[in-house]
Amino acid sequence: MRIVRALWGSSHPGPTLVVTALALALGLSSGLEAWRLALLTVAVFAGQLSIGISNDALDAGRDRAVGRTDKPLARGDVSLPAAWVAASVCLTLALVLSAPLGWRMLTAHALTLGSAWAYNAGLKSTPLSIVPFLVSFGVFPSLATLSAPEPAFAAGWAWIAGAVLGAAVHLTNVLPDLDDDERTGVRGLPHRLGARTSAVVAALGVVAGAVAVLLGSAGGDLAAVSPISWVFFSGVALLAVATVVRAVVRPPTRALFRLVMLAALLLAAQLVASGGALVA
Repeated sequence: MRIVRALWGSSHPGPTLVVTALALALGLSSGLEAWRLALLTVAVFAGQLSIGISNDALDAGRDRAVGRTDKPLARGDVSLPAAWVAASVCLTLALVLSAPLGWRMLTAHALTLGSAWAYNAGLKSTPLSIVPFLVSFGVFPSLATLSAPEPAFAAGWAWIAGAVLGAAVHLTNVLPDLDDDERTGVRGLPHRLGARTSAVVAALGVVAGAVAVLLGSAGGDLAAVSPISWVFFSGVALLAVATVVRAVVRPPTRALFRLVMLAALLLAAQLVASGGALVA
């Protein structure tokens, strides 16, 4: 149980559960049958475990160097070989569970996972660090629609919303660790832009994603936009304005991270609320 707890702590539990819940919600809103919904959810969960554990396994040395006592691998609670075995098993399980949902779903999920692993393996330290997030989250809404009996890619506006959501996650998720990352040689796009610029770009991007969902899910007809979509859009817009104002008038703090992440969660909820309109 000690090893299991350590591996769970290394899997980035928060993001893992949020992404899994998003897959479940998208599957429900797409009307998937129970067995398809279960396979989709468990496959995404396993894939997210593999991403989180491999990330901490690759970063173990850097985490020790900066005294990250919150990281089980940096503390030595579980060995690196055990972590790599766990990450590999989870990756394999994610792909095996995706296969019964069709080759299109399997291919799309393999792309999202391969992109995320590429980030862990080195892209995180380059100006292209945002690309895996654009790819993985852009494809993500299609995992639900490709799991249907009649598989289809998600509509273009859903790809845009997903990619923007991924960009916002990347640009803000690293904000609390910018200094530690710099000390260990990690200089991705957010590090080069700086905390203030990253937060502003992320906030404006989330608004663009919310506009895409608002118009796309209603076929471009504002009169056909549902009240709930307007509620989510308004929430995203207000949080984005608050983020930009705070970034301009005050020094960057964790408050920027929280504001943008809350706006991103509202965008995800707005995407889920679009329901059957997801299919192109």
